Amino acid sequence: MLADDPERIGIVIAWTNINVKPAKTMTELVYTCETGTWDWLWQNTLFSCELKEKTGTSSSEIGLENKMRPLIGNRIIYPDGTVNSYVQRYLRERVVHLFENKKKPTSENL
Repeated sequence: MLADDPERIGIVIAWTNINVKPAKTMTELVYTCETGTWDWLWQNTLFSCELKEKTGTSSSEIGLENKMRPLIGNRIIYPDGTVNSYVQRYLRERVVHLFENKKKPTSENL
């Protein structure tokens, strides 16, 4: 889901760098199943509009929300402003791989 979607990668990276907080007035938890609790947590999560700015996406607010739905549904981003640890490791490994593949300047290249 992330590997071929730079916008979603941007959302995941930006997610940990924005202000996420609980709603001032929480709704009542109706469902006690895991999925119901997950939905309730997200219904009571407020995050700033700076997410759109930090992602650098050209998507509208609705487009950004549509990009976030699978990240939320697959529990890639969490309502406390954190990211799934497996996804964090994947992104770190990807960055390391990019740096490893960069050619180091040699005297021949200078």
